[in-house]
Amino acid sequence: MIKTEGRWFKDEHDRTLLLRGVNLGGSSKVPRRPNGGTWLREGFFDHRNVSFVGRPFPLDEADEHFARLKKWGLTFLRLLVTWEAIEHAGPGIYDEEYLDYVCAVVEKAAEHDIQLFIDPHQDVWSRFSGGDGAPGWTFEAVGMDITKFKATGAALTHQEHGDPLPRMIWPSNTGRFACATMFTLFFGGNDFAPDTRVEGVPVQEYLQGHYINAVRQVALRLRDLPNVVGYDTLNEPLQGYIGCPDLNAIVAEMVAQGETSTIFQGMLLAAGFPQEMTIKLPFAMPSLRSKTALVNPQGASLWLDGYEPIWRQNGVWEKNSAGRPRLLRPHHFCEVGGRVVEFDRDYFVPFVERYIREIRSVHPDALIFVGPQPTEFAGPDHGHYAPSENRGIVHAPHWYDGITLGIQRYVPWLGVDTHGGGKKFVFGRNRRRESFVRQIKRFVDGSQEMFGGVPTLIGETGIAFNMHSKEAYRTGDFSRHVEAMDDTMQALEANLVDFTIWNYTADNTNERGDLWNDEDLSIFSRDQMTGSGSIHDGGRALEAVVRPYASKVPGEPLRMSFDVKTRLFEFEFRLDPSIDAPAEFFVPDVQYPHGYEVIAAHGECESKPEAQVLVYWPQRDQSLHAIKIRPR
Repeated sequence: MIKTEGRWFKDEHDRTLLLRGVNLGGSSKVPRRPNGGTWLREGFFDHRNVSFVGRPFPLDEADEHFARLKKWGLTFLRLLVTWEAIEHAGPGIYDEEYLDYVCAVVEKAAEHDIQLFIDPHQDVWSRFSGGDGAPGWTFEAVGMDITKFKATGAALTHQEHGDPLPRMIWPSNTGRFACATMFTLFFGGNDFAPDTRVEGVPVQEYLQGHYINAVRQVALRLRDLPNVVGYDTLNEPLQGYIGCPDLNAIVAEMVAQGETSTIFQGMLLAAGFPQEMTIKLPFAMPSLRSKTALVNPQGASLWLDGYEPIWRQNGVWEKNSAGRPRLLRPHHFCEVGGRVVEFDRDYFVPFVERYIREIRSVHPDALIFVGPQPTEFAGPDHGHYAPSENRGIVHAPHWYDGITLGIQRYVPWLGVDTHGGGKKFVFGRNRRRESFVRQIKRFVDGSQEMFGGVPTLIGETGIAFNMHSKEAYRTGDFSRHVEAMDDTMQALEANLVDFTIWNYTADNTNERGDLWNDEDLSIFSRDQMTGSGSIHDGGRALEAVVRPYASKVPGEPLRMSFDVKTRLFEFEFRLDPSIDAPAEFFVPDVQYPHGYEVIAAHGECESKPEAQVLVYWPQRDQSLHAIKIRPR
């Protein structure tokens, strides 16, 4: 059992829990039948006839993977499902085989004493707009032809772009027409597209209703399984056009790459008007960023027969008597009834509160994990996304070392802080690490100030293993990956924060990574297996990932650290004398292959090497307790 109390997770003895785990798994974003690897174009548009059964792995492999994760001490999972996996065949048509499969996977996890929460995952709305999440029919429901996204510049997908896919270009879909329009309709259709209905239902209600009902199908299957702790609301939500002050601006300019349009240009491209667009290259000289290209020269229309362009339908623009487009409402998405809108306050929080009500109507004790949109994509009003009632709420933001992930190189003296939607570079090894600690601390502080005191769980964090042009796959030297991962892990430890690493992909390969948009962040790959037979075989950067930690604490954790070089672990806590249960530590044999010694002046220790657990019984008359573990 896991419950919340203030900033901490607690167990049935009221011990403080420090949770560590992974996202399972990266390839769950794409179908298994047919193979949905994003480099494969054949059959891409046949979006109703797919199956996600077998994601994250075939059921007959479950024991292998769960045993490995248990041995690595990663026993709290963020289990990915997608709206598409549940409801791909059409509105209200649920994939019962997939729901049965998910239930079977969760039951298998319980056999290995692994707990989890469900993540209804999405990136930039859908596979068909360059990411994953929503079914293809959601576009068709509002009149979009997904086969015209490339021609009209509405989305950039790996399937249609082909290899090689430019590094980290998929987030640029945040500002492209398909993704931005769908999120605007999903969160703000009532205000910004009141004339758009689907099957007679307002578009906002239609989209939100189907999404939440799809997740409810999962909750109905899992609500009686004791290892299911709760549900994430929506991975990395985006605000679309909501709050943008001028339609002549670029959405999420910080992550824009390639052919980059203003909001109005995107609308015109979708309606068949060719546009001269800027080519934006990240980390390029200004002269290279000023190039332009003519997009949609053939005048293709994004809209299916019988559908009018949505934003023209809702009075944002019109065609004059000569057939030329004219912008009518440049401030359409920033004001409603004379009031300046704020995305978090006016649209995201009401969605979260509705989600909580409907999921808890079938799973009353479920914890709800609330994660905001990524800082890089957020508007200026970002930072007020807490629901009005915090019972059973967990603050679950994401954090990455932006430089290492963005350029896919480890530069130990360079960091970046994107807090507030800007970029602040940090120079120097120590300053870089200190910056990481501060950035994560902002989330912890926000959980207290904005949410009124709830636990913080970093829902995603990790590194790219294909950095430095996949050099480690050729040499077998992952030392830079260990350093990069250790930088992140130290920052998490310094904040005593819970986390789930992105990610564990059971079918990761060195060639294709996590099977999605050429990302390769999995801490496991069969291509790294040596045939040794060790449970650690196939792991990547395990020296940094698999480390000792306090898992159950009879009191308040005060400090925790681990030195990956000396393998010295230190932990301090303040005892709660009302708790009659010991502290427990995960002490992995990968760090201490020849055993370890414990230094603890005020308690008795018992080592359980088979379980990789150290039990510590504190003296009841001592308030402060310090434990050190080091190699024997």
